Amino acid sequence: MIRRNVTLAAMFVSILTMSSSIRATTFSDEDYREHIEKLEKRLPGEGFTIVIEKPFVVVGDEAPHVVRQRARRTVRWAVNLLKKDYFSDDPDRILDIWLFRDKESYETNAKRLFDKEPTTPFGYYSSKHRALVMNISTGGGTLVHEIVHPFIESNFEECPSWFNEGLASLYEHCSERRGKIYGNTNWRLKGLHKAINEEKLGSFADLCSTTTREFYGDKNGTNYAQARYLCFYLQERGLLRKYYHAFRHNVDTDPTGYKTLVATLGSPNMDDFQKRWEAYMLRLSPP
Repeated sequence: MIRRNVTLAAMFVSILTMSSSIRATTFSDEDYREHIEKLEKRLPGEGFTIVIEKPFVVVGDEAPHVVRQRARRTVRWAVNLLKKDYFSDDPDRILDIWLFRDKESYETNAKRLFDKEPTTPFGYYSSKHRALVMNISTGGGTLVHEIVHPFIESNFEECPSWFNEGLASLYEHCSERRGKIYGNTNWRLKGLHKAINEEKLGSFADLCSTTTREFYGDKNGTNYAQARYLCFYLQERGLLRKYYHAFRHNVDTDPTGYKTLVATLGSPNMDDFQKRWEAYMLRLSPP
């Protein structure tokens, strides 16, 4: 039986609105109720649970208590901490987070809902379909990664792909320290080590100047790793939040973010800085 939780979801709206840990969105309780009514008609099968976790609506086909737990422990947690450091505005649309329980459910239902087979085994954000689509059996890291993208979209529209993905991928393995979200080392470090040791890593000027096509092109694995660990370095030096806000402020005159990066780092010789940064990265141990 399909779990049609419109009444329950309406209760969640009132509860979450009163919670001091969730900032109000631009959408009313009635907006969410209407959204859920339409959403229920699109559910791809039985056994789905719907939970409001502003500014998202979470839909999952695991056990109801598991879906609610993921909404609270991953979605709410990530949204609260990301908004603390970076984002003043919620997405300007109500977005759905689809949490499919395993590979088969993910592939089958993504195709059924969006008429397109996933190109990644983990998950993705589709602005067109107003949806974050996850194979949640692979873990919650990709979910946090993808949550960053709609917030970038609504807060930093001009953000280039390298920083959009660098910041998002930083949080695909993350934790909380002293009330702040922190990215931890992850599997991308091995690829970065390989690129550094084989002298195949471009300069930071090259990375910042990549177009969207170039970033996602043949060197996308290296580009992701370099962007992520540049953000990681800035984070560890207490400079990442400063860089994000300065880049966003300066984007009209510095659309690639490179000049702002140099200034944030204290205007070092960037060739020397990259050598020091690479040495620092090589001292880090992959998990």
